[in-house]
Amino acid sequence: MPPTNSKYGLLGKNISYSFSKKYFTEKFSTLHLNCTYENFDIPSLEDFKTLLQNNPDLKGLNVTIPYKEAILPYLDALSKKASKIGAVNVIRITKKGKLKGYNSDWYGLKKSLFPLLENHHKKALLLGTGGAAKAVAFALEQLQIPYRYVSRTRQNEGFVYDELNQALLEEYQIIINCTPLGTSPNTDACPPIPYQHLTKQHIAFDLIYNPEETTFLSRAKAMGAQTQNGYQMLVFQAEKAWKIWNK
Repeated sequence: MPPTNSKYGLLGKNISYSFSKKYFTEKFSTLHLNCTYENFDIPSLEDFKTLLQNNPDLKGLNVTIPYKEAILPYLDALSKKASKIGAVNVIRITKKGKLKGYNSDWYGLKKSLFPLLENHHKKALLLGTGGAAKAVAFALEQLQIPYRYVSRTRQNEGFVYDELNQALLEEYQIIINCTPLGTSPNTDACPPIPYQHLTKQHIAFDLIYNPEETTFLSRAKAMGAQTQNGYQMLVFQAEKAWKIWNK
């Protein structure tokens, strides 16, 4: 069990909407733990060292957009998986004040996507190329599902949005939105894919959880696709983070 008066928090930018604070505050209450969870909304990582100095009782952090990759140089060590992924969403602060980075996003995605998979779901498209997409890619590797990135400008062997057509969408029947497009309050936004070529054979998975049904998901659902938002993934990654903090 964690020490009494332990403090945890979320590191990010424009994070008032955050799932984590509500989730962990309720968890601490249910478990009767004298712990707190705060949002650390900072405009730049230049403020990170000051944040640590001002919160000496901090035991762990979640990390969200836009710092999952940018935080790496500030850490003393990385877990093997976080090192391979190249992005961190959990930081554990040791008794000696050392910062070790982990990634639990991949675990959350794997746990929430796996029950949806059927035999014909053989390949995936990842919309976006940021830290969240890297964790999703790692999860797909664990599930032995080949994938390609999709972005506005070509990345490595990925596609650009304009190349997506009916033939490609027949080949890639898992589509995962790893971009922030559609997050509240900009709920009308969605990735520019040809939704008319989606079918009931497709899975449309959105890492976004607010709103519950994004425009991406509602347009995919209208074509018969199986849809899932990011809420379950968040719960799984949060529970994994809690285990990491209390090693």
